[in-house]
Amino acid sequence: MARITDLPAGTWTVDPAHSELGFVARHLMVTKVRGQFKEFEGTVKVGESIADSQVSAVAQLGSVDTGSADRDAHLKSADFFDVENNPTMSFTSTEVTEDSLKGDLTIKGVTKPVEFELDFGGVATDPWGNQKAGFEASTEINRKDWGLEWNVALEGGGVLVSEKIKINLDIQLLKTA
Repeated sequence: MARITDLPAGTWTVDPAHSELGFVARHLMVTKVRGQFKEFEGTVKVGESIADSQVSAVAQLGSVDTGSADRDAHLKSADFFDVENNPTMSFTSTEVTEDSLKGDLTIKGVTKPVEFELDFGGVATDPWGNQKAGFEASTEINRKDWGLEWNVALEGGGVLVSEKIKINLDIQLLKTA
């Protein structure tokens, strides 16, 4: 089993072609809608110990993709992300451990602490000699904590869009020279 302490010190960048920044929300409280951000970047600076490591990432909110152009347009509007005034979402770590990543998540100018469960997949060298590492991470947030308030009450009870949103990361890193 791979351990995060196996990750060599140095600077690593997110390989967007082999990574995904996704989310899941409940719709009508009976089904799940999945989406992702197509444009994002991140850097991991691995210290001599994991405690000395830092993670930073930025996602372009206008790159949201749920498979529905109408829903994506609504998410970009002032009802949700207000992309015109808040084009990015960012994360800066405050603590990295073997199995968790804590940090500050900023959406719409609001910064709140979050904690991701972390699963380190290991380190490998690709056929071109590039050193790669893989991670999966997940957390659940209440979107209202970041001012994402829009909703519609349903006649039979419940709401159109869940307050709880799951964020799922599947990240491949590339070690930089």
